[in-house]
Amino acid sequence: MNHYPIFTQLHQRKVLLVGGGQVAERKANALLQAGAQLKVVAQQTTSRFQDWFAAQQAEHIATEFSPALLSGVFLVVAATNDPALNRQVFLAAEAAATFCNCVDQPACCSFIVPALIDRSPIQVAISSGGHAPVLARLIRQQIETLLPFSIGKAAALAGRWRTQVKQTFQHLSERRRFWEQLFQHSRFSQYVASGDEKAAESLLQQQLNAHQPLLQGEVVLVGAGPGDAGLLTLHALQALQAADVVLYDALVSAEVLELVRRDALKISVGKRCGNHQVQQQQTNELLVKWAQQGKRVARLKGGDPFVFGRGGEECAVLQAAGIPFRVIPGISAGLGATAYAGIPLTHRDYAQSVLFITGHQQLAAQSHGWHTLAGAQQTLVIYMGTLTAAEISRQLIAHGRAATTPVAIISQGTLPQQTVSTGQLHQLASLAQQAATPALIVIGEVVSLRQQLAWFQPSSAHESVVAA
Repeated sequence: MNHYPIFTQLHQRKVLLVGGGQVAERKANALLQAGAQLKVVAQQTTSRFQDWFAAQQAEHIATEFSPALLSGVFLVVAATNDPALNRQVFLAAEAAATFCNCVDQPACCSFIVPALIDRSPIQVAISSGGHAPVLARLIRQQIETLLPFSIGKAAALAGRWRTQVKQTFQHLSERRRFWEQLFQHSRFSQYVASGDEKAAESLLQQQLNAHQPLLQGEVVLVGAGPGDAGLLTLHALQALQAADVVLYDALVSAEVLELVRRDALKISVGKRCGNHQVQQQQTNELLVKWAQQGKRVARLKGGDPFVFGRGGEECAVLQAAGIPFRVIPGISAGLGATAYAGIPLTHRDYAQSVLFITGHQQLAAQSHGWHTLAGAQQTLVIYMGTLTAAEISRQLIAHGRAATTPVAIISQGTLPQQTVSTGQLHQLASLAQQAATPALIVIGEVVSLRQQLAWFQPSSAHESVVAA
């Protein structure tokens, strides 16, 4: 171990910063956030330094560096663009037995500054020992996606209760189990994340009164997006890592499923054609069953839970059963797949509105306002419409939409195997017959912009264009 990792208390301690440029400014900002009494040695500084000086948040020493300035200083940072000056500062600090860091000069550092994830009071530091700082920052980014932004608030709240927990549980092992259950198997963290600290403290008090953890399950409806795992939100990724049980739809990509916690129970609840009502009832029963056993359940849905995903129905079932639930939105296919296909849904010159509809049910049984759907200067996005494409085309043309209106069918949108077929409205039925599923239909003049704006070109993808 080349460096001994420590976190230094700088509050009200004197810190000397040599340098007044952009790099020094970043260092100064972090030091001030840590509460340091900052002295800045620089003849010229940025405007932000001037603001700090005017607000008396830092002291300006507009002279050249001299070793005498190290008197009474706890640590020093050299952040100039002059390596020789930085080394001079380091040697003076060594002679004065003062910690020193010289930016981008590892040989002139008695301490190094790690890449930091700050969820105060929780802090995570990643260091390469000065060998590969860019790699350390990339690792920080990966870890940061797994840490909820509210984790610091949860730690601070728990800290206020440490004494009471210690008085209740005499043995270290008991206290450890108590905190593990509180953070991992109760709604404590969820209450904190939603801003309800009163409920979080009430739950903590209940567990103390019972002298044992109170396990309470919950269900999180998670939007998996259109397929590309990189489109998951941070909240969605964190929910998948925390879940004990994951119920997932058929449209959830394998890449997204790979992000589920390894030891979680994964259950496919994909819909089956002709048996949707029974299948949905079984899904509802599973959600209630696992949550009532105290499990954290993630209901993973392709796209967004509230966009043609029956999320509202499932939430109503959970509410009726008295089971806590949350909803984490996802990028709907109507937004993600069209973006990856290079088709903007609105455009000043072509479309001032966009309509999202489903073509999954028999159109004759629906109350579609065809005159509204066939309106010009708008984009029509149709989910699950390939089986009814012929009827959609016929009705739109019959109600006034031009037969030459551009159309596109996007199959397996956002995935490496994405394909896009384009043509005109009167050709929609033939395009749909050839399209792989899942597929999304886009109708409107904005489709004509694809040739200019297409940016996502996976090697396995191809484009089919039907001649007029």
